[in-house]
Amino acid sequence: MRGANTGLPAVVVCLWLVNSGVLARMEGTLAASEKLVYQSQSLCAGEQDYVQRRKQVVLDSLSSLEMNCTADSVPHIALLASGGGQRAAVALVGSLHQMHHEGLLDTLLYFGGVSGSTWSMASLYSDPQWSRNMEAAESRLSGPGVKLEEALGWLGERSKEEHFSLTDVWGVLTSAGIMKQMDIRHLSDEASRNATNPYPIYCAIEKHCYTNGPIEGKWFEVSPHEAGFTEMGLFVETSYLGSKFQNGELLEKKPEMDMVKLQGVLGCALAHEEVVRDFIPPWLNVPEYVDSATQEYLRTYNTLDKIIALTKSTVNEPAPWSALDELQKTLGDKVNHNESALLESKTLEERKGVFQQWSQELLAAVETWTQSLEEGAFKTHVSLLTKQILPLVMRWEWGTTPNFLYQYQDSPVPTCLRSKESFHLVDAGLLINVAYPSFLGDKRDIDLIIAPEYSAGNMFETLTLARDYAAEVQKPFPEIGETVLQDRDWPKDCYVFEGKGKEPTIVYMPLFNRQNCKDAEEFKAKMEEFSTFQPPFNQEKIKFLLETAKANMKNNKETLLREINKAAVRRQSKRCGRA
Repeated sequence: MRGANTGLPAVVVCLWLVNSGVLARMEGTLAASEKLVYQSQSLCAGEQDYVQRRKQVVLDSLSSLEMNCTADSVPHIALLASGGGQRAAVALVGSLHQMHHEGLLDTLLYFGGVSGSTWSMASLYSDPQWSRNMEAAESRLSGPGVKLEEALGWLGERSKEEHFSLTDVWGVLTSAGIMKQMDIRHLSDEASRNATNPYPIYCAIEKHCYTNGPIEGKWFEVSPHEAGFTEMGLFVETSYLGSKFQNGELLEKKPEMDMVKLQGVLGCALAHEEVVRDFIPPWLNVPEYVDSATQEYLRTYNTLDKIIALTKSTVNEPAPWSALDELQKTLGDKVNHNESALLESKTLEERKGVFQQWSQELLAAVETWTQSLEEGAFKTHVSLLTKQILPLVMRWEWGTTPNFLYQYQDSPVPTCLRSKESFHLVDAGLLINVAYPSFLGDKRDIDLIIAPEYSAGNMFETLTLARDYAAEVQKPFPEIGETVLQDRDWPKDCYVFEGKGKEPTIVYMPLFNRQNCKDAEEFKAKMEEFSTFQPPFNQEKIKFLLETAKANMKNNKETLLREINKAAVRRQSKRCGRA
């Protein structure tokens, strides 16, 4: 080192740096920047760079729509697609296809999803130019799918890993059977892409904090650049999600999960025991019978039933398909057979033993069926599948991921996270079936949220849950009037909840509505016809959902254009300090 400009010897300069504390501050800054677990409520550098480049795409799109906007006042518009299993996955593709056709898709800066909508997101982003190629995305939904042996090959590799769980099974079967592709890339691969597409944010929740922990430990988001807890602002780079940490220090670098497993993490509503309550056969739906033992029995049945249904969608030959169908009916008959007289004569402890026995009988029925198959490739594949799956069903383990906050000391962390070497990431739709938490507040500073609603259950529930969440974490959210909630049994096709000040405006668009359902009865019938937990849709249902979603976007183009223009004006006002 040479003090060339001062004429001082290098040693003198070094002593001055040390004594003045400048060198210590420089070293501290360097150390902080190298921390693998970090806390921030601001955009990371990678997201900032992507968003800045994406704004030019948005600016060009607004110009083509004849909206006045400048480079420094591009509105922050996010499309937040709800969950809803395959219904959401398919309808989302239809919505995006129509937005592209109407010239609206490139106005989006962000794209957020939960549950079933993340299945489509993962599939879409496998194509770096997907927003220019929506025809291919739509045709893939009706494609030939993935063969069972390919899915099992992937599953066999995962079964060698330390944290193999039902999430892996769910991920591979939804990828192969519903999205018709096996995407083994990593999300962090997208970090270096150009800004052709909106910036994606995938959302999950931490299972144990969801049940017992504070709100700060619940919502989890994953982007191409970082993964972590939204409210605490604690993150790691996405490529480190799944690696082992202790007190913020990396103990062992593990491979990043691929998109097949990530789909399993993000869309596994079955992982939570409460969901089982939706599948109670009438004879068992008696309060004194529904206890933990009953739920374990129903959990076992429902998991097996859904796995068989998804496996059927990967099989093209008639004989194997019929064999799987026969197994599904056998298990269904067992669960639906009325055994209430037997239970009435049992004590609580005896009933527990009965349900445990019945759970074992379900698993034994699968084993027996497997052994009865004719020798050949199908029997080999199924034997491998049952060998891997049946132990997991009994352990009931989902989304197990090494916890980067294990024994973390640098900032407050809920006990439900700090004390565990692993956490469990599951379907965010269990908390809020739209990714609102990741898009509230100053971090992404959203002006307009376009929210196509594909959820089952009560309309507007995602809005009221998000409103309550926002109030709890003290972030702005627009008013949801009580009058609007009276439409829940037969909603309109579009509602605008206008934000004031820092509140985002929300355009809320129910999939089934007064434009495509003549009354509340038809609305209810459509929700049941396309319910979330059912076998994969046939081509007729897929086409119907695509066309319904397209029509919704087409019918509300003018509303969207008006709100996009207002968002641009609003962003200009913010820049000028008037908002």
